[in-house]
Amino acid sequence: MSQTQPKRPAAGSQEGGRRHQANIAVVGSLHYDIMLRTSHLPRLGETLVGSDWWWKPGGKGGNQAIAAARHGGTVHMIGALGADDFGAKLRQGLEAAGVNHDHVRTTGRGSGMSVAMVEAGGDYSAVVVSGANLTIGAAEIAEAGTLLSVARVLILQNEIADVANIAAARIVKEAGGCVIYNAAPARQPSRDLKALTDVLVVNAIEAEMLGAGSVTDLASASLAARQLQPLANAVVVTAGGHGLALCQAGQGANLPAHAVANPQTHGAGDAFAGALAARLADGDDLSAALAYANAAAALHVGAKSAGPDNIGKTEVSDLIEGMPAIWSRKT
Repeated sequence: MSQTQPKRPAAGSQEGGRRHQANIAVVGSLHYDIMLRTSHLPRLGETLVGSDWWWKPGGKGGNQAIAAARHGGTVHMIGALGADDFGAKLRQGLEAAGVNHDHVRTTGRGSGMSVAMVEAGGDYSAVVVSGANLTIGAAEIAEAGTLLSVARVLILQNEIADVANIAAARIVKEAGGCVIYNAAPARQPSRDLKALTDVLVVNAIEAEMLGAGSVTDLASASLAARQLQPLANAVVVTAGGHGLALCQAGQGANLPAHAVANPQTHGAGDAFAGALAARLADGDDLSAALAYANAAAALHVGAKSAGPDNIGKTEVSDLIEGMPAIWSRKT
């Protein structure tokens, strides 16, 4: 199977007299996430008494940037926040995680936010209000053009306007970088974005919404990845506790998930995407980077409370050494 990995040198190296300042750029959303723990997800008209609540830095862009930094990436975030308490706390969260936020603008709109309800079994539902994230457009991307032109890996999602994603991907691709597109929330990628995407990452629900069949196990995930192959050179379909499927240049492979007791699934996809970007930026081929991300996601869903904050390269490496990745190749 052919491999996808960035072509340019590692961050901090010299090439043609220009110093590379970032190995990962993330263009995307920042949300102030209010988390509620409940016995079950409410039905229409039902009022529940929850057991706990907390807040955390969120938004798919912010989550993936922080995850990439935890796994060793030098990460720059490009986004927008409001001039409010939510925005101040989100900026502090990026700072604390070691994510550069020089290109996170403060706008006149309120910061993005979400409310997520997590039930006892680990499943969740969420409502997102985009706020300042809706102000990110081509002009904001142009302002960050120099940064994007030296990024080895770019991560994109669907919580900002497609025009911003396209503009960022075009700069990175023209400079020889790798574009990871996490099509979440699901929406059909534009023709321009498809042409610029190296690795498409979707979960089971997103795969189905993009036109693949239902994903219920690794076999159906493999079929879905093949069905979505026209959308990118490499397609990754994550299937929760079953594992993931990869289809690249018409060739497929499956990787089972690590067993996790009582998984808490909120944020698993973002942990996966950030870890994947960190390893690709560090020079891993796609198969090795996916095996690492698969283990990072398992540790994330198995952690409790603030546990995910303490998951990094050491913890993932220990898990992989104890349970080596075994790919099942599909023709």
